[in-house]
Amino acid sequence: MPERLTEMLMDTWTPLIILWITVLPSIYMAPMNQSQVLPSGSSTGLKRLNEEQKILHRSKRGWVWNQMFVLEEFSGPEPILVGRLHTDLDPGSSKIKYILSGDGAGTIFVINDKTGDIHAMKRLDREEKAEYTLTAQAVDRDTNQPLEPPSEFIIKVQDINDNAPEFVEGPYHATVPEMSVVGTFVTKVTATDADDPVYGNSAKLVYSILEGQPYFSIEPHTAIIKTALPNMDREAKEEYFVVIQAKDMGGHMGGLSGTTTVTITLSDVNDNPPKFAQSLYHFSVMEDVALGEPIGRVKANDLDIGENAKSSYDIIEGDGMDVFEITTDAQTQDGIIRVRKPLDFETKKSYTLKVEAANIHIDPRFLSGGPFKDTATVKIVVEDADEPPVFSSPTYLLEVHENAALNSVLGQVTAHDPDVSSSPIRFSIDRHTDLERQFNINAEDGKITLATPLDRETSTWHNITIVATETRNHSQVSRVPVAIKVLDVNDNAPEFASEHEAFLCENGKPGQVIQIVSAVDKDDPKNGHYFLYSLLPEMVNNPNFTIKKNEDNTLSILAKHSGFSRQKQEVYLLPIVISDSGTPPMSSTGTLTIRVCGCSSDGTVQSCNAEAYVLPIGLSMGALIAILACIILLLVIVVLFVTLRRHKNEPLIIKDDEDVRENIIRYDDEGGGEEDTEAFDIATLQNPDGINGFLPRKDIKPDLQFMPRQGLAPVPNGVDVDEFINVRLHEADNDPTAPPYDSIQIYGYEGKGSAAGSLSSLESSTSDSDQNFDYLSEWGPRFKRLGELYSVGESDKET
Repeated sequence: MPERLTEMLMDTWTPLIILWITVLPSIYMAPMNQSQVLPSGSSTGLKRLNEEQKILHRSKRGWVWNQMFVLEEFSGPEPILVGRLHTDLDPGSSKIKYILSGDGAGTIFVINDKTGDIHAMKRLDREEKAEYTLTAQAVDRDTNQPLEPPSEFIIKVQDINDNAPEFVEGPYHATVPEMSVVGTFVTKVTATDADDPVYGNSAKLVYSILEGQPYFSIEPHTAIIKTALPNMDREAKEEYFVVIQAKDMGGHMGGLSGTTTVTITLSDVNDNPPKFAQSLYHFSVMEDVALGEPIGRVKANDLDIGENAKSSYDIIEGDGMDVFEITTDAQTQDGIIRVRKPLDFETKKSYTLKVEAANIHIDPRFLSGGPFKDTATVKIVVEDADEPPVFSSPTYLLEVHENAALNSVLGQVTAHDPDVSSSPIRFSIDRHTDLERQFNINAEDGKITLATPLDRETSTWHNITIVATETRNHSQVSRVPVAIKVLDVNDNAPEFASEHEAFLCENGKPGQVIQIVSAVDKDDPKNGHYFLYSLLPEMVNNPNFTIKKNEDNTLSILAKHSGFSRQKQEVYLLPIVISDSGTPPMSSTGTLTIRVCGCSSDGTVQSCNAEAYVLPIGLSMGALIAILACIILLLVIVVLFVTLRRHKNEPLIIKDDEDVRENIIRYDDEGGGEEDTEAFDIATLQNPDGINGFLPRKDIKPDLQFMPRQGLAPVPNGVDVDEFINVRLHEADNDPTAPPYDSIQIYGYEGKGSAAGSLSSLESSTSDSDQNFDYLSEWGPRFKRLGELYSVGESDKET
């Protein structure tokens, strides 16, 4: 304690002593220098004195002062004296004036222009500005002329401990692995102090822990935080709240301090093995479950988190290792048990498995704590389900000859019910696969029979689907594909591959090959095709041609002689018999057409028609045909043009004996306006019946029949349309048989003589008064009002 008190006294008095040493010489050196200022006298004495000074004294500075200091945050009733300026030219009179300029001159620092005393007028803060640079100068008070050059000096602000340490980057967050050894580095904190780090201990910091012991410690000078306890377990406590203090003055009493918080989190390490929640699991599953379907989940809990908690599951023992599999759910870390192979209740009703869960990421540091795995037993019970029938084979292949008899048995399919109850099975054919119904099946025993004849050349394969259904539960259905191959029989005769037409040159030589022909057979014998060629018996001794069988199953046609002539015979027909080697053998006769043609010397065919001899030179038969076709086309065009012209010039007047259904007039020219009456025929608006003088109306027939009025005479074609319509309108307005409202008279004629008669009710002999509308009241409330209206109308007529 005495040492601490002594140190505090030294820190307090040291700045004052320095200030005293600085100010005292400037105060007491002035009288010494005054002895160097000469009083006013004769010029001789002054000159002699100057010579003595040149001989006896060295040159000295005009200004005498030291560096000045002032304490920060100093306050008092009077301005603080910083220091005094004095020049050796000052004789003590008031003729010298001191001037101060520079940082804070006149505001912060004020100088007495007579004495040279400098005072600080404000409280200074070293943290804002540590030093001030000023310039002093002595001038003549009367003339303001400088007596000496200006001199620069510095006023330094001395520091005091007025700033507490601060943690600028706080609060802090740090992480350290759990189970770490003592002294493991956690983090480092840093505090700053605005005081002067050079002067005194104001900025000398010492760190300590206020909260967080005994788990963590801190280095006093480096501020490094370390673990203080071994084997801290995250599963017991994951987060710690630590308070750190930084104190200046080297941590001594009277120093200022600042605090910050450090949140330290223990990160996880794999120090805990997985553990099943229970040692025995029970699951049940239907035997018809689909492959890959999950049947249950097991869970091994791990106190660790993240990657350290991940586990893998395996089946290590049991009688169902090949029937079931287990996988890991990446989200929940559950073990999912799935079906790997089909289950059969009738074969095995239960399974027992031993499942193991093991950590994926293992920390070698904790292997001594035991194996990081656990096991559990899983019992799976298979429950019976109504299963569909099972065929004896997944597919069937049947063969049948194409000449097989109808209703012959092609083969048989069999199926059984795998359930204990063993329901009877019924078979059927899916008709979507047998649209032509070529096959039938016995519903009881599954025998497939032929329903229609088969033809291998039309279709070699038939693929049908057989359906097996349980008689006790029709929803249990199974299907199996059946492929039926149609075997070939020799039922098609061979024939020429194509219709051949051979060309023989008039200048050909005997033995020359005229044509090579080939044959085809729709049948497909096992050993391939072999054809026999021959001429008809009556053509064996043909004087003109002969045949020769080639090794490649083709036939060559040869000429027996030369000297063929188109004038003598243009076309020869050669019948050839083609036979196959099947059982029974089949044969057909094909006729080869041989034309005699004129050829060049190198054998190129030039013309094969006899008319070529009589045609003009340079004009072939094809050219003549083309010319004739062009002439015929021109004649047809002319005839059509004349017919259309005649049809256009026919009058549009309707004859009495014509049965007109529609009369559409198309005008191809534009009219000349209202004055033009020649653009169309007015006769189209005339009713042929009006010629006879009868124009009955076509609207509502009146109850009282008047004598029909005489119709007007036909209007000539040249009449004005406007006048014609006005006359008809006047006639309709003055008609006594017309209703008392406007009516449009239709000038349309649909013809006469129809066997069905008119479909209009306007000329019907019956009237509304002849009908009885009492039945409307029997149709319900919707028609009640309508019935009342019609009944009122009838009563009015009776009255």
